[in-house]
Parts: sequence; structure tokens; C-alpha cells
Amino acid sequence: MTNVIACIDGSKATLAVCDASSWAANQFDAPVTLLHVLDKSTYPTETNLSGNIGLGTREHLLNEMVELEARRSKLALEQGKYLLQDARTRLIDSAPAIEIETLQRHGDLVETLLEQECKARLVVMGRQGEQHQDQVQAIGSHLESVIRTINQPILVVMAEFHAPKRFMIAYDGSLTAKKALNQVLTSPLLKGLECHLVMVSDNKPQAAAELTLVADVLHEANFNVVTAACQGEVQTALAAYQAEHQIDLMVMGAYGHSRIREFFVGSNTTRMISKSHIPLLLLR
Repeated sequence: MTNVIACIDGSKATLAVCDASSWAANQFDAPVTLLHVLDKSTYPTETNLSGNIGLGTREHLLNEMVELEARRSKLALEQGKYLLQDARTRLIDSAPAIEIETLQRHGDLVETLLEQECKARLVVMGRQGEQHQDQVQAIGSHLESVIRTINQPILVVMAEFHAPKRFMIAYDGSLTAKKALNQVLTSPLLKGLECHLVMVSDNKPQAAAELTLVADVLHEANFNVVTAACQGEVQTALAAYQAEHQIDLMVMGAYGHSRIREFFVGSNTTRMISKSHIPLLLLR
């Protein structure tokens, strides 16, 4: 696991993905793989229009439709190559020492990332792809599937990215949160940044006691830690704390409950992704 994989698609978040990948690669001292996947469902490699044959259909029109679809896919692949070239140039301009490779696939993003997972140290994605970039709180069509499928850390960025100075761990004492905390402790990604350890609970004394124990572990790993026990609805409380303390990056465990439970009670992960104004580092 060595590479930072930057998923680009031409959306407004592409520049932010490049900038975040550059920052992460410097923190890790790792190479970057710029990945562009042309969705096979939107741009199929082969087009079967036989179902369009009906009364009054002319064979030459059907052939033209097939040729048009093939041309459309070819142009999309060519555009993807230019996207990769421009992204590579942006990375070189910001960090000339970073080793960069480009990878283009015609297929499925989740399947491609699964193939690359063995060498992925971090996956960087925009919250919204090209199809959802005009919807303020929408989540990209592939993002949730990627988060649920890929076991490596995923950094979700918004339209802009700036190197963070302080980050917040949304801690709830769950097994998912403890695993996320362990990844923070053992990774160089967040070293040197101010750490805010925040717990939302109706029992503030109990939360404060638990936070003290966790903070001690972070102090031993040389993190400068600030703790806070908050009350209220999770997303609202965390957003208020983030704004008050100028947090640049939120760290949280992703999808800690079963899909069935989330169907009934909802998912804090999905709500945080859709409403956040800052990047989120999601750990499984």
C-alpha cells in the first residue's frame, strides 16, 4: 500500500482532488496515481440498438446511431486523456518531486478501485461527480458505493481544498471509531496538525472521562490534543464545533452500522458527507 489514488472526472471538484492528493502525497512521501474511469454504463464499449428496430426504421439510420455512439465514447476517452494531462501538470506545478502515474479505464469505478486497492494508501474523491455537481448537498452516484466497498482510507473533498492546520476526530466510542483512531495514530498523514477530539453525548461527564483516556493515547503519539464533549443532534453539534474552532478537516469512522439499521435510523456518515463544508477523512 503505497499510492495516493486521485479519482478525477472533470467535475468542479477535480482541482480540489489534485490539491488534496498533492498534500497527502507530501505527508506520506508517496507517489500519486491519477485515475480516470469512463463509466461503461454511460459510454458502453459496444452498443446494441437492435431493440430500436420497429415500424418505419431504416437500416442506414440504425447504423448511423451505432456509429454516433461509438464516436461519442471515443471522444469521451480522448477528453479523459486531456483531463489526466492537465491534472498531472497541476500536481507537478505544486510539488515537482512527487512521482506521478496516470491510469485510464473504461469500466466501473468501484471495480477499478478494487483492482488498485492492494497498492492504495489513500483514495481521494470529490463529494460530487459531473452528474451531481450543481446539486449543493448531493453525493456523487459512486461515492457511497466506494466508501462501503474500499477498505482503505478515503478523503472526500469539496469544490476547494487547502492544506489543513487542525483536524477533528468525531469519536463515539464504537468499534468503528476505535479502529479509525488507531489508523490516525499509526499514519503520518495528520502528524503535526492540531487534533480536536469531539464526542456528542447526552451524558457529558461520562463522555469527558472517555475522551480523557483517548486523549492520553493521542498525547503519547505526540499529538497536540483538544477535547470537547457536546450535546444535541450529532451533525448539528459537530458542524457548530467545526465552525467555532475553524476546523479544516473532519476524521470519522464510516458506516459503522448495518444497512438494515441505517434504513430505519439513517446514517450519520451520509448526513455528514452531504452537509459538510470541509473535507472528510473516512476510515473503515
